[in-house]
Amino acid sequence: MDKLLNGLLNRMINRLKNWYFTKDALPYWYVLLVDCGIVMMAGYISLFLEMGLRPFLGSFGLITLMVVGITAIFVCFFRCYHTYSGVLLYSAFVDLIQVAKANATASVVILVLLHISRTVHVFEVTPFRYISIVLIFGIATLVMWIERIMAKNLYDSLNVESKVKKAFIYGVREGAVGIAKAVIGSVPRRFLIEGFVSPNGDFESKYLMGVKVFRNNEHLVKHMKKRGVKVMIVSPLQIEGFRENDWLINELTENGIKIFVTQNAEEWDKKSEIAQSSIHEVHIEDLLPRDQIKVDMDAIGDLLRGKCILITGAAGSIGSEMVRQIAPYKPSKMVLIDQAETPMHDVRLMMARQFGDISAETIVGSITNKDFMESIFAEYRPEYVFHAAAYKHVPMMEDNPAMAVQNNIYGTRVIADLAVKYQTKKFVMISTDKAVNPTNVMGCSKRICEIYCQSLNKAIVDGEVEGVTQFVTTRFGNVLGSNGSVIPIFREQIKNGGPITVTHPEIIRFFMLIPEACKLVLEAGTMGKGGEIFVFDMGKPVRIVDLAKRMIKLSGATDIDIVFTGLREGEKLYEEVLSDKEQTLPTMHPKIMVAKVREYDYREASANEERLLEASHGYDDMAIVRIMKEIVPEYVSRESKFCVLDKE
Repeated sequence: MDKLLNGLLNRMINRLKNWYFTKDALPYWYVLLVDCGIVMMAGYISLFLEMGLRPFLGSFGLITLMVVGITAIFVCFFRCYHTYSGVLLYSAFVDLIQVAKANATASVVILVLLHISRTVHVFEVTPFRYISIVLIFGIATLVMWIERIMAKNLYDSLNVESKVKKAFIYGVREGAVGIAKAVIGSVPRRFLIEGFVSPNGDFESKYLMGVKVFRNNEHLVKHMKKRGVKVMIVSPLQIEGFRENDWLINELTENGIKIFVTQNAEEWDKKSEIAQSSIHEVHIEDLLPRDQIKVDMDAIGDLLRGKCILITGAAGSIGSEMVRQIAPYKPSKMVLIDQAETPMHDVRLMMARQFGDISAETIVGSITNKDFMESIFAEYRPEYVFHAAAYKHVPMMEDNPAMAVQNNIYGTRVIADLAVKYQTKKFVMISTDKAVNPTNVMGCSKRICEIYCQSLNKAIVDGEVEGVTQFVTTRFGNVLGSNGSVIPIFREQIKNGGPITVTHPEIIRFFMLIPEACKLVLEAGTMGKGGEIFVFDMGKPVRIVDLAKRMIKLSGATDIDIVFTGLREGEKLYEEVLSDKEQTLPTMHPKIMVAKVREYDYREASANEERLLEASHGYDDMAIVRIMKEIVPEYVSRESKFCVLDKE
């Protein structure tokens, strides 16, 4: 018997879900009819309370006629306020307010009509009094609210399946409440809020928006599992603290609880609504420990506004982000150069879509094509040049030193010389921490670029070279998510079922987000007076094997191994930002310092580049690298075929 009853109950619930919770199950006329019935019921109840049973039954025909007339007036305002055109299953507070407005307006109109009818002696026999109308408003509004809240709660209780996940929100203030409002009011709903987490114990055991607040302690995950919670959504105002909470992150990932985030605190103004669509599953970039970087972008924009800006390597990870950050400040023209055709086409489409009011030239070409580059400088005469073009992958340049010389070194010289010739105000070169005590061809090539730009700047200041250009160099480490960096590689390896390949168990790297790095480049570039090499505080180093382990946990995979393959040619266990002989001076920005480096004579630097360029056209790897080591004595190869040159 019990089984039969349970079976009947389950079938009823399933039929209810299949009918009631389909997209078209509640057309507007259904909601309108129910609301009309509620108004009529409220009219009958109010008059029954006013008149008593016998008078009520004695005048039932007249009462019904009057109730229908009142309901017709309510319907007019249901139409005006669209109370029945919303989706009842996803009613939010704003919908309840609309119901109250419609009912209040209708009640006021009826009160006015009632008063007029009595003043001019029309319908003197009406059973309605002023208090009756007030009672109708109160009863009808209350019941309509209950109707909508019950429909929503019933939907929530019956529809918590794979598409609607139970979630806790990490945070108890503006950001957390904003997320909860976005989730509750969205169609279709992705999450069902089961609780809030108080990082500091505020509001512990209290209720927020109808659900309990839990403390962030060792019992938190147990509470989540008990309630069947599968998701933790982190408030934008709490992401910094959450990022530092390794214990909680590990507990969540080990228990199969997914972490979701939205835009960070810098992107959210604490006033605008948070869209449910912005809530996404966490990326490893969101969880790497780093300090918040603040840059006065408005001051930078004032310098770049109305200027002609040229960016080389504009289709690359750094270059394209520079484009996105500069374009909003309305330069007079943007000249964007890259030799990669398809990525450059993507940049062109992006500019047309997002910055259609900016005059932008997207040019496919190599910075080593001197004649072509000169035609560009002669036509546009850029006032600011941001030089991001370079071959950057260490193993590739170990195998192709001639290309490192011709593209990185000679290409930089071409752009730098043209900047001087066409009176560019400022030339900002993007370098790398691999230029410090280089152990590979790529790092050494960038150090030689630094030497040339700094010596050219000195020659201009000393009057040896006629020009006005100020040369500024910026150095920083790895940027998260750039083309060829470890995170996209690890992500692809996890997707393919592993294994993840790490070169060495002790290898560490500094990481920075691409947008943060570009902001610091703009800040340093605009504050520089010429000749400086700016280095960035990259924050805390990260062990690559720890990064791999966390990515595996976040993916939910349990059978992916980590394989150590050995250091690659030219690879260090750790990267330096300054060489041993260098010192730094502070700047106005706490994350930016000026490196004090050895200065080179311009004639010597120029002659060295000529000698190196000539050697590169012989394509003799050993001969090329031998000259590079003569120019940069601190260049000592590691794990490379060029180590033999260090023994000579």
